[in-house]
Amino acid sequence: MTEDDWRSAVALRAGEPWYAEGCAAFERTWAGEAARDEVWDAIRPFAYGRWDAAARQHEAEGRAEANRDAASAYYAEGAFEPKATAAALAEVTAPVLVLAGEYDGGPTPARAAELAALFPNAELAVQRGAGHYPWIDDAEAFVRTVAAFLDPDVRTVTTDGVRLAYRVRGAQTAPPVVLVHGRGGDSRDWAEIAERLAATRRVYAVDLRGHGLSDWPGGYSFEAFRDDLRGFITELGLAGTDVVGHSMGGAAAVLLAQEAPGLIGRLVLEETPPFFPLDPPRGPAERPEGRLGFDWPVVPATDALLNDPDPAWRGRFATVAVPTLVVAGGPASQIDQKKLAWMASRIPGARLVTIDAGHLVHAERPAEFLAAPGGFGIG
Repeated sequence: MTEDDWRSAVALRAGEPWYAEGCAAFERTWAGEAARDEVWDAIRPFAYGRWDAAARQHEAEGRAEANRDAASAYYAEGAFEPKATAAALAEVTAPVLVLAGEYDGGPTPARAAELAALFPNAELAVQRGAGHYPWIDDAEAFVRTVAAFLDPDVRTVTTDGVRLAYRVRGAQTAPPVVLVHGRGGDSRDWAEIAERLAATRRVYAVDLRGHGLSDWPGGYSFEAFRDDLRGFITELGLAGTDVVGHSMGGAAAVLLAQEAPGLIGRLVLEETPPFFPLDPPRGPAERPEGRLGFDWPVVPATDALLNDPDPAWRGRFATVAVPTLVVAGGPASQIDQKKLAWMASRIPGARLVTIDAGHLVHAERPAEFLAAPGGFGIG
């Protein structure tokens, strides 16, 4: 890591209240001044994404555990030979995860990418808002990234800076189908459906942003989920794939079909909101206690959009140019079935199938759900 690396990392923290003092301390060390305790005290916040109580406690405990003799030898002459080390890393065949903090100066994300490139089978993950100790800055984000890497059934792809986790089943040569979950769900919601479809299809079940093991970056909207789906299909080279979307996932899918029909072969919309304002509108939702499998801000963000959706979304149903099946859940569903039927009537050539199962048709009546898409060409 060079002084330029550190300068670029330091500049990212210009909005912090401790920035001026810390930057001055760095300048003193870069000028060759021996670092005293007060200099190190001013520099330490740069190692963390948030200089809060947890970071201060971790830093204090780490200082007590530091081995100064080992630290002085870390970059000593002859500690390692770069060319030989790089050649040795190229022989490591195990999958490798290189996880970097967005604000870290040692290594910066760019240097971490160089490290990842030395391995034949490595992936890079950059944790947003984190410094040198990402598990301190956001333990849950760190766990999601590492858990996705360690789970042999989970893969990841990064699109527009957002890491998306997904699960795959079925023969690699089989025709693909992408399954997109509803709000608060994730790729595991499709387990039974995916298992059955995998007999004849290559099945991709994705976790949208803010859900499951994907990144939880904030800034949630139907357009953001649409862009996740667009990037997912594009990055994996799945243009022309069939897409099955439930509820919020269906909203993302139909918005994508409006804009980029070439990415979708056939479209199944299960209990997809038809983009009419809710009557009565939803009020503020109370977050349940305990850990959630999704980022709670998804709920108020999407509720606001359901209360007052962009009328252009439903106005463009007529532009959907891919074969479409609309699956309705009947009177037990919270979706207005008349408006759902209206949506189907507006999509050219769309078929409407009602399965009396409520909102979670694929979970409550999986056989009937698959039978409807099966005749349509998905199963």
